[in-house]
Order: sequence, then structure tokens, then C-alpha cells
Amino acid sequence: MIVPRDIGVDLGTANVLVYVKGKGIVLSEPSVVAMEKESGRVLAIGHEAKRMLGRTPGNIVATRPLREGVIADYEVTEAMLKYFIYRVSGRNVFFKPRIMVCIPSGVTTVEKRAVLEASLRAGARTASLIEEPLAAALGAGLDITRPSGHMVVDIGGGTADVAVLSLGGIVLSDSLRVGGDKFDEAIIRYVKREYNLLIGERTAEEIKISIGSAFPTTEEQSIEVRGRDLMTGLPKNVRMTSRETHAALVEPVSAVVNTIKSVLERTPPELAADIVHQGLVLTGGGALLNGLDRLISNETGIAARLAVDPMSCVALGTGKALESFEAMQDHLVVLRKVM
Repeated sequence: MIVPRDIGVDLGTANVLVYVKGKGIVLSEPSVVAMEKESGRVLAIGHEAKRMLGRTPGNIVATRPLREGVIADYEVTEAMLKYFIYRVSGRNVFFKPRIMVCIPSGVTTVEKRAVLEASLRAGARTASLIEEPLAAALGAGLDITRPSGHMVVDIGGGTADVAVLSLGGIVLSDSLRVGGDKFDEAIIRYVKREYNLLIGERTAEEIKISIGSAFPTTEEQSIEVRGRDLMTGLPKNVRMTSRETHAALVEPVSAVVNTIKSVLERTPPELAADIVHQGLVLTGGGALLNGLDRLISNETGIAARLAVDPMSCVALGTGKALESFEAMQDHLVVLRKVM
């Protein structure tokens, strides 16, 4: 058996995607870990753990160790990384893989160090970091090596990264801690305020996927929402419309649009002209929100298009960076394991 030596990890707040050099994306699982409260023993990771969210008994907790694009629980993140590395490379003490991990563009030095060290402790021989907008641009198939401006908006579960790229690197970028999770939280708050109904994260995500809208729509859709009545404490059903989801999502969506405008205002004129001509590209799971591309186009006057496979762009871009590791070294943070 040939052990894969290079692994790319899109360590997302909502999902982890793993790319193995020469094989492509081999794993896509939710970033959820279920564990015993007292002993800290890990019981389930990924899809199995996500099914437990909001449904565990008192002695078991299902948690997401990454929040807003950064590590919230170091030990649980390390256990999750170990599990995924073992899944794709097997348990081999002699052949430790080289790992590249994606991070949001706005993370601090301390947060970068935490990701690097978690990767090394999880079994990497060498750990390197690549910023998500750069990986997203590569994964979306943009030719960023030429002296021409490209704009990428990567909306993940915890963060939205907006970047202008040219000549193989990031010219300027901005990152805000708004993403799919904030969209879900906005829906939870709206349902609580309007219906006195408490719903969970999974229900809010289902509403967002089914009838969520960033742009006012003439075609009205609705979905039955189940939760707990805050007045009586009893289960209750209500029907929510796409017009209501649009109202619920105005605040977080506006924050993303305002960040795009802010980056455009600071973009050098020549690169801005290129972006107007070529348009901007949306990647990440949050970019799948219905009508978001239309809203951005209306607000900025620049054509916005969705990448072919927005959820996989960052992982695919990490793979491309692994394939040309030597050429990409100027744009990476690398940490080697001291033997």
C-alpha cells in the first residue's frame, strides 16, 4: 500500500474537506465531535456526531471545536484532525504526511500557531497554512498568476473572506466573522422574536437551505417549522415564508456586502478596472444562499457569479497549491516537526 504523503485540509467551521495529492477530495465531513462530558472520551466524529447535535443525553455533548474560522477547543480539534488523517492515510508511524491547512485571511499569529501545532500533534511531518481566498481562487480556476485583478468572496460557516488577487498573491483582503452560522443565528432570533418559538441550529439550517433568500423574491415559498413554544413550553408548529427569511437575513447579508464595498473602495484603479470587466467570484457554502449573487451585483454594480463547485473550491485550491508547493512557498506559513 502506498501511503499518501501530501494532504490538504479545508478546516472549516461547518465542514472539513480533505484533499490527497494525486487522488483529489477523498473526505467531506461536518466539523462536529461528540464526547463524554466527564471523561472527555471521543464517541463520534463527523456525520455521526452531527446527527447527535441537540439530541444528546446529559453525559454526552456534541460540539463544534471551531468557531468563526478559528480553533475554539484545541484538544478536540486535534482529536478530529487525527481521526481524519488516519481515515485517509492509515496508521503508519514511519510515513508522516505533509499537511497544508486553509485559514481565514484575518486570523492572528496566535491563531495561526494553534492550527500549525494542532496539525503537527495530529501526525503531520510538516504543516503549512494557506489563506482561504488564495485557495478559493485557485480552486475556482482563476488564473491569478498574471498581472490582472481578480476578486474572490469566500463565505464559509464562520467567516467571509473578501480578497483582490494579482500576480499569484493577495493584494488586499478583509475578513469578517460572518458566515453560514450567523445566517442560522439570525433565523433563530427572528423565529423567537416573531413567533415566540425556540428552534435549534439544525432546524435553522434547514430553513436557510430550503427557503432562505438574500434577495426579495416574487415566488413565495414556505416551510413548516417545529420548535418549543416559549410561553407554554410545549412543542409547536408554525409556517415560515421565504419573505420572512429575507427579512431575518438582512443584517448578516448586509455586513458581507458592506465588506465587499469596503475592499473595492481600497482597490488600486487598474485592478478595479479588471474586476469590473471580469466580475467577482463567490465561493464557499454560504455563497449558495439563494439570491446572494444577485444582491451583490445590484449593490456593487459588478457582475457576481457562483463558482462551479463553491463548497469544494478551497479544498481543490489547497490541492493545487500542494501540487506546486515550491512555487507557492512565498505565500505559505510553514512549520516543521522537530525530531
